[in-house]
Amino acid sequence: MTEMPDMSAANRYLKKDPDWWRGAVIYQIYPRSFQDSNGDGVGDLLGIAQRLPYVASLGVDAVWISPFFRSPMHDFGYDVSDYCDVDPMFGTLSDFDEVIHSAHMLGLKVLMDLVMSHSSIEHPWFKESRSSKDNPRANWYVWADAKPDGTPPNNWLSIFGGSSWQWDPTRCQYYLHNFLTEQPDMNFHEPALQDALLDVAKFWLDRGVDGFRLDTVNFYTHDKQLRDNPPLAPEERNPITAPAVNPYTWQNHLYDKTQPENLDFLARLRALMNGYDAAAVGEIGEDQRGLEVLGDYTRGDKHLHMSYAFELLSDHAPTAAYIKQVMDDVEEKAPGGWACWAFSNHDVVRHITRWNIPEEAARLYMTLMMCLRGSACLYQGEELGLPEAVLSFEDIQDPYGKRFWPAFKGRDGSRTPMVWDGNALNGGFSSNMKPWLPVSHDHLSRTVADQEKDPLAMLHHYRRAIAFRHSHAALKTGAISEVCCEGTVLTFRRCLDREELFCAFNIGDAPVTIEAPEGRWHQVGGELGSAGPAPDGKLHFGRWQPVLALKQ
Repeated sequence: MTEMPDMSAANRYLKKDPDWWRGAVIYQIYPRSFQDSNGDGVGDLLGIAQRLPYVASLGVDAVWISPFFRSPMHDFGYDVSDYCDVDPMFGTLSDFDEVIHSAHMLGLKVLMDLVMSHSSIEHPWFKESRSSKDNPRANWYVWADAKPDGTPPNNWLSIFGGSSWQWDPTRCQYYLHNFLTEQPDMNFHEPALQDALLDVAKFWLDRGVDGFRLDTVNFYTHDKQLRDNPPLAPEERNPITAPAVNPYTWQNHLYDKTQPENLDFLARLRALMNGYDAAAVGEIGEDQRGLEVLGDYTRGDKHLHMSYAFELLSDHAPTAAYIKQVMDDVEEKAPGGWACWAFSNHDVVRHITRWNIPEEAARLYMTLMMCLRGSACLYQGEELGLPEAVLSFEDIQDPYGKRFWPAFKGRDGSRTPMVWDGNALNGGFSSNMKPWLPVSHDHLSRTVADQEKDPLAMLHHYRRAIAFRHSHAALKTGAISEVCCEGTVLTFRRCLDREELFCAFNIGDAPVTIEAPEGRWHQVGGELGSAGPAPDGKLHFGRWQPVLALKQ
């Protein structure tokens, strides 16, 4: 293990309010595609450090950096072979320290993506575990005997297709893999495994990270009895965790994940993090009971701080009625919980393309997100209004896309390199003639450099919307109430102490008029296109327009 460099505590640890994460705006960085500092065609940690002043200029509170651990890269870093080192592709531990130092100097917190439900098949823990049935780590992974006919222990399926069980001839047993066969699942019923993973978390907390994004957090534990999952009727299927063409969505996943023992481990992790004022946002992969699990995992102060919510990562553009339903469902199914909302990430088609919306609609949705109760996560490039990149089969790298092509084309269309300067090679991402994924030509007219010079560009709207959120405490941590839908208009109130805001959004492409709220209100958010009061006392919305008002 590399020695810790000589960094002062002031640079390594950022002093922060323990509740800094409530209402925070987090910027997700996919390191392979953010900035290449050494010309090898792949983004890296020093490239991230170089671009952090830009990230800070957006006004966000934190960055979430997708995995950069040592890995054979079967799933691009989500298959970890060493939890306490950086893959040479991304740099060194000293480079990571530079990211921490640079971020903290800019007032940015750093969340790192921690993948604990599974490791790489090449991790030393797994190599030892598979070597025999009686070695010290024999029980650190999920092993099971075959049925008498040699078939897998049960009917559990992998998200990446096929059975989630893989035969191992050394132990003459199957091992569990909820994802690729190269990603064996760890056995959280084993106390020594839990202790080892908590040591990993402590390693990075000691190094200065401000928290974690916990990958597939509800997959940690499995049913000890290995019971079959029941089938799911076609009308009940909700393809969020996997695409509809994957039979994974045909099961009711009662036993392969989301077990009650999971909360016990999360309580141990939370106790550790409390000593650092660190925060965790969990990714819950659950199609049927997502909000209920969100509530269970984030309610109170014993488990997760917040949970990544999938409801606004929907296939179709959220309507006013849909968003009201989501807010009502959160209140009903996850009371006391805390969501982290997102429209785009590295696993889904970018939302401008996915929803097939014009730029003015994208601006309204961003304004809306900044007014919702919860925290928010932005994905690199969405502040530029980037559409999904179109790639040929020959260009894609994602094993998921290769397996289900062409019905599902994988996730690389949202992972292409960030575009910084249209006059530079590869949009300023890399000096390499052939970066790991091609730069989208559609993106080169939407670069950071071009938008910085245009005060009307999407980039500046994102900055204004984030600043608006930070200027009103009620939007960050206040209650949400009176959520209503009237045609295409969504309205609600946000309140904290003596501050009350009325928020209304015409989520549609036609003008509309509704009655104004009773009482005395002062228009705010003019910089976001907010409509003002009309002489007739009504609210007149243009297409894709908000009305934001502060109670006097």
